[in-house]
Amino acid sequence: MSIKIRFGTFIQEIAGRERPLSYNELVPELQTDAGGEALPYRPDRLQLRPAEVYAVIQPYVGVRLLEQLRAVVPLALYLMLFQLLVLRQNVTDSTVITAGLLSVIVGLVLFMEGLKVGLMPFGQIIGTILPSRSALPTVLTITLLLGIGVTFAEPAIGALKTAGSNVRAEDAPYLYALLNQWADVLVLGVGAGVGLAAVVGTLRFLYGWSLKPLVYLTLIPTIGLSLYISADPQLREILGLAWDCGAVTTGPITVPLMLSLGIGIAAAAGKGDSSLSGFGIVTLASLFPIMTVMLLALYVANISSPAELIATAAASAAVDTGTLAWHARTPWLEVIGGIRAIVPLVIFLLLVLSMVLREKLSKPGEITYGISLALLGMIIFNIGLSYGLAKLGGQSGGLVPAAFTQIEIVANSPLYSFGFGILVALLFAWFLGFGATLAEPALNALGLTVENLTNGAFPKRMLMRAVAFGVGCGIALGILKIIFSIPIIYLLLPGYLLAVIMTALSTEEYVNIAWDSAGVTTGPVTVPLVLSMGIGFGNAVGAVEGFGILSMASIGPILAVLGTGLWIQWKIRRRHEQSEQQVIATPETVT
Repeated sequence: MSIKIRFGTFIQEIAGRERPLSYNELVPELQTDAGGEALPYRPDRLQLRPAEVYAVIQPYVGVRLLEQLRAVVPLALYLMLFQLLVLRQNVTDSTVITAGLLSVIVGLVLFMEGLKVGLMPFGQIIGTILPSRSALPTVLTITLLLGIGVTFAEPAIGALKTAGSNVRAEDAPYLYALLNQWADVLVLGVGAGVGLAAVVGTLRFLYGWSLKPLVYLTLIPTIGLSLYISADPQLREILGLAWDCGAVTTGPITVPLMLSLGIGIAAAAGKGDSSLSGFGIVTLASLFPIMTVMLLALYVANISSPAELIATAAASAAVDTGTLAWHARTPWLEVIGGIRAIVPLVIFLLLVLSMVLREKLSKPGEITYGISLALLGMIIFNIGLSYGLAKLGGQSGGLVPAAFTQIEIVANSPLYSFGFGILVALLFAWFLGFGATLAEPALNALGLTVENLTNGAFPKRMLMRAVAFGVGCGIALGILKIIFSIPIIYLLLPGYLLAVIMTALSTEEYVNIAWDSAGVTTGPVTVPLVLSMGIGFGNAVGAVEGFGILSMASIGPILAVLGTGLWIQWKIRRRHEQSEQQVIATPETVT
């Protein structure tokens, strides 16, 4: 039973029970020395019981832990249940995989917190101060080098390196060479693409360039190179890798650090007040690495023949004694990988801050703490990636083809008829892409930003569903490409031609949203999982390589968001036309 009282009566009751408290009762008594001078106040050190420490830390850690649990646990449960219920296969090494997944979750929590506390302040400080202290060429050079550095620090870049062990030199010599002998140069090439994208994105911030011409100017040479490479039977196998590299680059380090740098430069130059500031750089960071990887492949093809590469691979295999050096074994491999990813980037940022900007860190203790968290988180994440996500993704991807074809490790395969089995594989891929995308924290943040910028015309929920639908369709198409050995150019060319047409018909704001949405879908969880799943799937069906799924997962959301934006534009235009017709049809009232 509810009782209604007047608000004024409620205020009177509260006021009547208030007790005035003097400020002097809250602060300690002022202490003075023998000369009457006030001594500095040094508060006593807080003594907290374990329960009180937990009460303080729990809300802080709980939010960050819950964010990663939402991203990892549903995907892991989906893969395990699909394997158990649909494929009727047990999950092998379940204890190791579970421990690996826990390591992924803990590693991401530590890494993301360290990124926010220790690395992001560098980008903001450098982006704000750099334009006022240095000439434009110096600014662009530092931006280029920073783009290369953040690429090496991306958590998902390790998944790209590990993919080389699943490619045979006899089947795809140039792909094998890029992923093995040229692996470090490959990452450097991807980083150079990100650095060039950061330079162009910074110039766009400074001069207010439209994204549309940049998309056209970038896609023309990218598609042209793809067509040229697809005509070479030996080189065409690298296309899937090249286009997948564009998805790997836009992760939790590259996007926030590059955006904070670019927006800081734009704000310092007086160009950072646009509602579209920050959009576009993710798009360029996805497209430029594709070109650099293809150029690297052309260079390797120019200096080495397929026979030479196969002979080199055979010689390396013959020399291999089967025992790895200590630094190539777990956990030292992951520890060294984490150090190589974080430490050089931090040293570069410190050198820029001290030698170029002549600035000191305002909170060195806090930033050191953040960098330590990022380093520790990267190492733990790498271990979890090796034993959790990559193992689970590869295992699931290797078993799904049993739905429609015979596999030695699966008894009574194929489990279903060919047509129904293909449908099962496509539905598996679609729901994996849809669920993984909705779990990405970056998509949630993008949805809020877009809803605010469009004044609610493009709601957050609609954007998230459109992006997730596009990713699901893209991953399903990528699976079809592997099953039927479809040349990836046959899928990419019509997809990007349609995207260019829809871009020309769309307004600038929706173009920025759509092309950037492809970057936020490929996070540190999705990339290793989808990449290992595709490689496992390709090995199971005897495909030469399992790349290309991530590239299809990038074009899918672009088309979906552009289509949704055109529909919203049509609805708004139709509403305006109906309003104008009502005004014309309504007779004027004479007073």
